[in-house]
Amino acid sequence: MSRDPILYDLVLLLSAEADEETRTNLVGEIETMIAAADGTVTRKQAWGQRPTTYRINHQTEADYHLLQFTGPTSLLESLSHTLRIADSVLRFRIIKVVPGTPEAPDSAPPILATASGVTAAVEGEAA
Repeated sequence: MSRDPILYDLVLLLSAEADEETRTNLVGEIETMIAAADGTVTRKQAWGQRPTTYRINHQTEADYHLLQFTGPTSLLESLSHTLRIADSVLRFRIIKVVPGTPEAPDSAPPILATASGVTAAVEGEAA
């Protein structure tokens, strides 16, 4: 019986204070780790710099990325270790995508709140 590979979402919040090359290299390193573990990246989205909901390490903005990938469960531990010790990573979350979950949107989600406490308007609503 053939089992479908498990799909994971990796949401990365990278420091906006880190230079572009550092952030790009880190995302590339993550993709290399996934490929080296016989995994595949099925979706890669750069959502750009966006305000965070609350301050993280005295920063109110982060560079957001979404990577959807498949791979063995042993990969999760090595990814978590690498992301925990990387200086330019503010936050990350690896989530197992349950079968039947709708696909990720093609664009970044709307900004609903910022670290300054000012709520941004949702697309289509008056501010």
